[in-house]
Amino acid sequence: MGYFVGIDLHGDNNYIGILDEEDRKVFKRRNRNDINEIKRVLEPYKKEIKGIVVESTFNWYWIVDGLMEAGYQVHLANTSAMQQYEGLKYIDDTRDSFWLAKMLRLKILPEGYIYPKETRSVRDLLRKRMMLVQQRTAHILSMQTMVNRNKGVPISGDTIKKLSNEEVMGMFSDVHLTMSAQCDHEVIEVLNKQIYKIEKAVLKEVKLKKPYKKLLKVPGIGEILAMTIMLETGC
Repeated sequence: MGYFVGIDLHGDNNYIGILDEEDRKVFKRRNRNDINEIKRVLEPYKKEIKGIVVESTFNWYWIVDGLMEAGYQVHLANTSAMQQYEGLKYIDDTRDSFWLAKMLRLKILPEGYIYPKETRSVRDLLRKRMMLVQQRTAHILSMQTMVNRNKGVPISGDTIKKLSNEEVMGMFSDVHLTMSAQCDHEVIEVLNKQIYKIEKAVLKEVKLKKPYKKLLKVPGIGEILAMTIMLETGC
């Protein structure tokens, strides 16, 4: 007898559903998001479990890592690709756990990539950098718009990045416009420091693999962006 496990994962709890090879529900239970509790729940079935499916939600790292370390065969469900199989859902069950288990049993589960734990944090750090760069861009655009709207002249993003505090103070005669420009400028400076700190840490930690060095020949792609592409592709 083999068992197939589906885990419907939420922010602070999860729901485990176990099916056998005849599609019979043999176990269901809501649990706390605690890996030790989950392992205790699964222990009586462990020898016969053929696979466990976890939804690719925002918080899957801890449970996938914990189950894999416990020796289970874990699959990460690609939720965006599962809509075509919604007709297989159990009518009398509002939870997705048995649906996940059933797709695994039928060998039609659309799977997501389980990114290696060893380099996942570096990839996520580069994602943090990307978020900070986007925030910096928003403040640069804010200053560009302010200057153009009030002075009728354009100003480049590179120029804004290089402005000193004194230059920002002298941009406008209006005190409120000056304060607005100062807010943008000070945030940009803070973001610059954090972005540089991340770049320095990543460059020290990770080396660009040979195939990805070809990206450096593409205009606009530097070492950090090439490294981001490398890590996002799971290499």
